[in-house]
Amino acid sequence: MLNDITKLIMRLGVGILMLFHGAHKIIHGIAPIKQMVVSRGLPEVFAYGVYVGEVAMPILIILGVYARVAAGVMAVNMIFAIFLAYWGSLLTLTPQGGVVFELAFIYLLVSIAISVYGSGKFAINNK
Repeated sequence: MLNDITKLIMRLGVGILMLFHGAHKIIHGIAPIKQMVVSRGLPEVFAYGVYVGEVAMPILIILGVYARVAAGVMAVNMIFAIFLAYWGSLLTLTPQGGVVFELAFIYLLVSIAISVYGSGKFAINNK
């Protein structure tokens, strides 16, 4: 029971918090993402993956619908985010002493954990 509650807390935490990032991109657009993608030599169309990784997958994770797969896709999204936004400054510290990519890295790690451990029994498809 405690394992399932922990999985629910992880799912809700990472899903809801990531969904705020996705909502921001829906409201304000993804022009900065497109610029980052193109500046790294990737096709601009890759920028639209942010809607998959920051809107669709968090919704599936929150609901517990194919949460393992959704978390895996979100983890890939976070790898791209780290590569695009922080690659040249991975070891740069913030004024508070953390590395600049730490939030993206935490999302990556929690996504991997959900992908490995599943959604628990408090999920729509209990996988």
